[in-house]
Amino acid sequence: MIHRPLNLEELRTFVAIHEAGTFRAAALRVHLSPSAVSLQIGNLEALLGCRLFHRNARGVMLTEEGERLLPQARDLLRLSQATLSDFQGDAVRGGLQLSAPHDLGVSLVPDLLRRLREVHPGLRIDVQLARTDQVIESFTAGRSAVALFNDVGPAALPVEDLASEPLLWLEARGGRACETAPLPLAVAEPGCAWREAALAALSREGIGYRIAYGSDTSMGQLAALRADLAVAALPRSMLGHDLQEVPAARGLPALPRTHIRVAQDGSALAGAVAQTLRRMPLR
Repeated sequence: MIHRPLNLEELRTFVAIHEAGTFRAAALRVHLSPSAVSLQIGNLEALLGCRLFHRNARGVMLTEEGERLLPQARDLLRLSQATLSDFQGDAVRGGLQLSAPHDLGVSLVPDLLRRLREVHPGLRIDVQLARTDQVIESFTAGRSAVALFNDVGPAALPVEDLASEPLLWLEARGGRACETAPLPLAVAEPGCAWREAALAALSREGIGYRIAYGSDTSMGQLAALRADLAVAALPRSMLGHDLQEVPAARGLPALPRTHIRVAQDGSALAGAVAQTLRRMPLR
């Protein structure tokens, strides 16, 4: 067992590997070479006397000891940042409202808030979840300083694209819902960009459809797909062992790309949120 204090930079790298999924991706986030990242983790494992990651061809996973270290590492990093902010001062202090759709409110916003709490402990964020059209309306009306949303096609307001991927027609693996006429669809509420893209594409091709399953979030749509009740237009990242792309032979129309976009009012607080989003692994 090596006796020395814990190194915060090694802990920061450890957390980055867990969040990014690979040593190489983590190296980009902490601005080190992959070999330097490996060296830091080797030093940390030697200090603690245990393995922290299982490594395989697909990436890395935390060991039991790594799972135990993770919350403690985050607490230490958060305390370090809070102490620096207390003595050095942090210009990012105050509160703002962030608006986002329900899907991103579940998948992305919690991690964003955790990161902001670590880096800017003086920043308070109130979150409002709503449909995409309501998110945009809230921002343009000045009720939200930051709007985070999924979008398709040209942006309707000044935004920054954070990530993008194709929309695909998805169905249950081995399912037969796509053989039904009119085509049964699982969609979100009106105002969802994915819903509008799907309905517009089908209408252009003259393909009949019916709304077989409606849900506030994509999780509800996925449940309908897995039960072979419907097909849905969803991002490629939602493909899994139980879902497949509808075969091209079914003749469903091509779909556009979907984008994760952020709009912000130009204030220092909103800029800090946008900067943190840029550093996060998205799709």
